[in-house]
Amino acid sequence: MALIGAGNMAGALIRGLLASGSVDKSQVRASDVRSERLAELEKLYGIGTTQDNRELALWADVLVLSIKPQVMDRVLDEVGGSIRPETLVVSIAAGVPIRSIESRLHTGVRVVRAMPNTASIVLAGATGIAPGVHATEADVALAKTLFDATGRSVVLDESLIDAVTGLSGSGPAYVMLMIEAMADGGVKVGLHRDTALLLAAQTVYGSAKLLLETGEHPGRLKDMVTSPGGTAIAGLHTLEAGGLRRTLIDAVENATLRATQLGEQMAKKLERA
Repeated sequence: MALIGAGNMAGALIRGLLASGSVDKSQVRASDVRSERLAELEKLYGIGTTQDNRELALWADVLVLSIKPQVMDRVLDEVGGSIRPETLVVSIAAGVPIRSIESRLHTGVRVVRAMPNTASIVLAGATGIAPGVHATEADVALAKTLFDATGRSVVLDESLIDAVTGLSGSGPAYVMLMIEAMADGGVKVGLHRDTALLLAAQTVYGSAKLLLETGEHPGRLKDMVTSPGGTAIAGLHTLEAGGLRRTLIDAVENATLRATQLGEQMAKKLERA
């Protein structure tokens, strides 16, 4: 497996795969424009690195494009002719449609698009995976193994990737805002800032873990905390009066619409070139 682009997400993939035993360090290589980042990855994980993207593309049987969408056209111009027909290409460039990538590659090259989120850095990510027209079931299974090493993943149609972007891709920002606000509330009622922040973060983490591990509906878990005439129902009443539920729904919807707009702009740029 080779990764063009060695930022935080690439580092998360490398760390997760090596920790899971899915690959050996000799099977992983990475490239980046920053030599200091490559030196860091070599020291941390013992993988091979290079600044020659074409060399990497020729070597790879799985090529992960972990780059910013703004440089996708330049990178594909550079390596498109070097990617072998049997290579699986996995893109995590936000907003870049599969058809735009396929238009720059040899006919029939298999492409899978993924939308991970920043929690992948701590191996607790959420990723949406969408196969291109030429991708096989084995390709999808391989991509799922790749991203399951950094958290949890779901496979869906590419038409839903923008929704994934609006929900889990952008979601860490929403949750961070809620944690910050909860901590502010704690400070307002007398807690030390550090204590309030720790309690707020651990509460969000524990609540999410409880939901995932029990499989219970969130409404039922909410009701477990909410006793008649108690503190939780008083707090919930305030949240509902403030429109928290509607605001979060609107946030996901608006982020999804923006993702669609950006994707259309990126498609025009790549397919026009």
